[in-house]
Amino acid sequence: MNEENRNPIVIYENADQAVEVRLDANQETVWLSQRQMAEAFDTSTDNIGLHLKNIYKEGELNESATTEESSVVRQEGRRQVTRSIKQYNLDAIISVGYRVNSSKATRFRQWATRILREHLTQGWTINRQRFEENAQELEAALTLVRKAALDQSVFGEPAYPSVEVKAAWLGRKSLPRSVQ
Repeated sequence: MNEENRNPIVIYENADQAVEVRLDANQETVWLSQRQMAEAFDTSTDNIGLHLKNIYKEGELNESATTEESSVVRQEGRRQVTRSIKQYNLDAIISVGYRVNSSKATRFRQWATRILREHLTQGWTINRQRFEENAQELEAALTLVRKAALDQSVFGEPAYPSVEVKAAWLGRKSLPRSVQ
């Protein structure tokens, strides 16, 4: 594992390598150093630095919002040394990935586009309002099923135990009082 990573996960891999990144669950992003980006995109750290400088100069991103200083302990020869390393978040990583001209950067762009397309078409990216409306419709339908299961005029006797549409399906451990 790379010494610059805390809480590593594999976020991007190709035939040659997997890039481990530090996940920051609180900020819902990942972080890479210039060196890690250079490895991922098969280019030099100088080239990464130049692209970052232009990204910030052109106002594409706000530097203070997309960077973080991180202290890391690394082995340098026989010594363990603490260094301050600038880390860049996912917004900066993607911006750099779309500027670098290398075959690995091209594969990264293809990968990023595929992931975005999957999220949009397979529902990973959720329209929160639509999701909440559907959840309300599901709750209303389950309430009708519960009432029908208990209505003796429908089944001749309470059929709730055989219907098994228990509220546990919705994450509850007991039935609502209105259905008991």
